[in-house]
Amino acid sequence: MSADGWRSILVLGGIRSGKSAFAEALVAGAASVRYVATAVGGEDDPEWRARIEAHQRRRPQSWTTEETGADPAGLTAVLAEAKPDDTLLVDDLGGWVAALLDPARQPNDDLATVTALADAVRACAARVVLVSPEVGLSLVPATPVGRAFADALGTANQELAGACDRVAFVVAGRPTWLKSGPDAPGITTDLEAENGAAERADTPVTAPPAPRQTVVVEAPGLDAAAMHAAMAPAAPPPSTPAAAHPRTGDGVVIAPGMDMPLPDGDAGPDARDRLERVDLPGAGLGALVEAVEFAAATQASAVPRPWGPARVLLIDGRRAGGAAAGADVPDSERRAAQAEAGEGALAALATTAGADIVVVRTAAAGAMEDGPVLDAEAVDDALRQGWELADAAADEGRDVLILGSCGTGTEAAATAVLAATTGAEPVALLPRVLAPGGRYDDDAWMLRCAAVRDAMHRIRQDPRGAKDILAQLGGADLAVATGALLGAASRRMPVLVDGPLGIAAGLIARDIASQARHWCLLADAGTHQLVRQGADVLGLTPVMELRLDLGEGANALAALPLLRAAIALAGALPVHPALLAGHGDAGLEPDEAEPGAAVV
Repeated sequence: MSADGWRSILVLGGIRSGKSAFAEALVAGAASVRYVATAVGGEDDPEWRARIEAHQRRRPQSWTTEETGADPAGLTAVLAEAKPDDTLLVDDLGGWVAALLDPARQPNDDLATVTALADAVRACAARVVLVSPEVGLSLVPATPVGRAFADALGTANQELAGACDRVAFVVAGRPTWLKSGPDAPGITTDLEAENGAAERADTPVTAPPAPRQTVVVEAPGLDAAAMHAAMAPAAPPPSTPAAAHPRTGDGVVIAPGMDMPLPDGDAGPDARDRLERVDLPGAGLGALVEAVEFAAATQASAVPRPWGPARVLLIDGRRAGGAAAGADVPDSERRAAQAEAGEGALAALATTAGADIVVVRTAAAGAMEDGPVLDAEAVDDALRQGWELADAAADEGRDVLILGSCGTGTEAAATAVLAATTGAEPVALLPRVLAPGGRYDDDAWMLRCAAVRDAMHRIRQDPRGAKDILAQLGGADLAVATGALLGAASRRMPVLVDGPLGIAAGLIARDIASQARHWCLLADAGTHQLVRQGADVLGLTPVMELRLDLGEGANALAALPLLRAAIALAGALPVHPALLAGHGDAGLEPDEAEPGAAVV
């Protein structure tokens, strides 16, 4: 049994219920996942092949895929050979049962094979999540083959439900736990989460210690209301919840095991499929399809609306010791002051992209090579501050959040976080120190490498939990960014991560709430290997390969108008005339379209 109370989970659900996306979220926090695919066929069925490819696109690049294919014994063998540090995701048992019933395998003792699989799950040393269709809620199939499949799958589901520690049933993307226990703090039903929040609401929340400064700067010349009206022709469907969690002041405890909402697992692939039919003069949107699919999933609509006003959180933190070697503190202060005054590159890009800027100054962090950079109380305060900043952005009508940094020592801190959470080699990741005039200060780079090396040696036997990493290596700026990312996920708000700060915050947020990374988009990886490797661990593929190096926050702002244009175009174009069913067919009837979406 693992530390958070489960080793094996069975996820049940109907077709298009969101069961696969929910299962993927359960293992999203694992460093690597072995995805065991059971589906066979599809060579002569383009629609079935398209479904398989949609699942493949959704998997992080850090996952490996194994196919058991037509041999049911292959899945049992994979479970038997798994190591204790493995994480297996089996999707799904429907394909496994179909292979089991193959006439070429008959006569066969199918029940014995099912029992052997259940025994293999019980004995498996690895963490296992199994996905299976629930076919028992429909009519009895009219054909003998259909009845045999339903009976065999029902038997398999019952056997596996008995073998697994936890069983979830997913309906319309919402999980209900059929089998759970008090020893699983990281897995709760929606009702349990609401009850817990209500109980915590009576608990006083410690007021954050001052001082801290937050300055909101409106981008000059931006008429946010007019821009929002032009770019967002329709409001989101009223059924979309405005917030999935109460405010931190209402009792939310930011701690590992938080349960966050997930983007819609079907809307993204549906949006991608829809783009194949729209009236484009060329072959399509290319890599920008990723942005359309992301927007569709986060809005739970196959016809997403373009993002309206954005908010940049420009976080200004300071560090002592070798992490800040070669840093120009006055220059960092100048960048922050420029943003406050609506001047400089960041403000100019914000005007173009329809964004405002929030400058957040955080407490200075200690030297990571000497000891903890922040105490536990300060970590909690900074996390709450970030959550509240995301809440404020959502309440003020911002559609997307952008994380950026103008502080000192951020790259070294982010490198240390990546090394501590993934085992990466710091020297291969730490960016070189760029001095004014385009000169690289390699002496300062070596001092930063030494600081990270000494810090990693210092914590070699210490716990590596999310808050431990923030206290030992991260600092207040990273904690604020992490809290903002979590708060945005709780409000179903997309986050454009941009640079080392956003990637490090994403890695820490993943260990607090594994679903948080699904609300992140990386527009461009820039020039930093640190960003690319961290993004790969998070399963984030850069939408574009512009190799921008404009500074954190500025890269995402430069790309935002193009992302917004692609989403707007995808939602506005009708079906190509050659693909209409007949003369006069205009596509969907108005009452069949998504509420507030363009009719295709």
